[in-house]
Amino acid sequence: MNRHFSKDRGTCLVLGGCGFIGSHIVDNLLESGYSVRVFDKLNVDTRNIDHVIDDVEIETGDFCNETDVSRAIKGADYVFHFINTTLPKTSTDNPVYDVESNVVSSLKLLDLASRDKVRKIIFASSGGTIYGVPQSIPIPEDHPTNPTCSYGISKLMIEKYLELYRITRRLDYVSFRMSNLYGERQNPHAIQGAVAVFLGLAREGKPITIWGNGAITRDYLYVRDVLSVLVGALEVQTHAHIFNLGSGHGTTLDELTEVIREVSGKTVEVIRSEGRPIDVPVNVLDISRVRNEFDFAPQTSLRQGVKKTWEWLNNSA
Repeated sequence: MNRHFSKDRGTCLVLGGCGFIGSHIVDNLLESGYSVRVFDKLNVDTRNIDHVIDDVEIETGDFCNETDVSRAIKGADYVFHFINTTLPKTSTDNPVYDVESNVVSSLKLLDLASRDKVRKIIFASSGGTIYGVPQSIPIPEDHPTNPTCSYGISKLMIEKYLELYRITRRLDYVSFRMSNLYGERQNPHAIQGAVAVFLGLAREGKPITIWGNGAITRDYLYVRDVLSVLVGALEVQTHAHIFNLGSGHGTTLDELTEVIREVSGKTVEVIRSEGRPIDVPVNVLDISRVRNEFDFAPQTSLRQGVKKTWEWLNNSA
């Protein structure tokens, strides 16, 4: 792992910087000495970055509008692409929109980035959807990619175009296939993000709905554990360009529910519903590559991370 720090660390554009993961990246970038510009949707809720609002530039607009993105990217040295217009659960309802708003818009972003001499793009890919039904566990980066939802296909397409632009236009990038990140600032009222949603339901005394028999297994990773890697990727020269980023440990939905009961002290009722075709039975990532090239090791256990998320949820209400 070779770090090449300069006195002027440059300007970072964080697409989706007001969101759950993006806002944590903004914090870490500022702490690391970068200048930060945030791009997010019109009338975006800025509460996740209100504590640093005077320390960042904010541009708002439509990611699908090339003029808006062109304005935001001007003068940026690095870009964090953490915007997505669809969700895994709903993307397949309208795959044309998924491709138009995510893949085509990302292609326009790559054109602008190569034109404006951006040094590197950090892309938020999806370790949870890009592989499909696994042939082996844990899942390495060279595992076959057969997504079972449009969201995963779009992420894979964007990765392919990133590699094309690296070869043809020398636009450097790192793509992180992230597992199920959770932690402070995650929306408990969203339709994805099991930890935050389950905690929100527990807090309100409402039942948790689990699709299938509760044995569905996922790789949960506390958001603050990934920041050193995501931000470090700006100036770390790596042999590979695609990395799994997870805990390397699987947790079933039933096990997660039990952790939530323990942490919250709430009696959590579970409603079981019929399984869904988009849900692969097991997804646990092999994190050997990111461990070797970034010295990455998750520091926060699931119980510790859920406890921190629970405390934040209660303090932010």
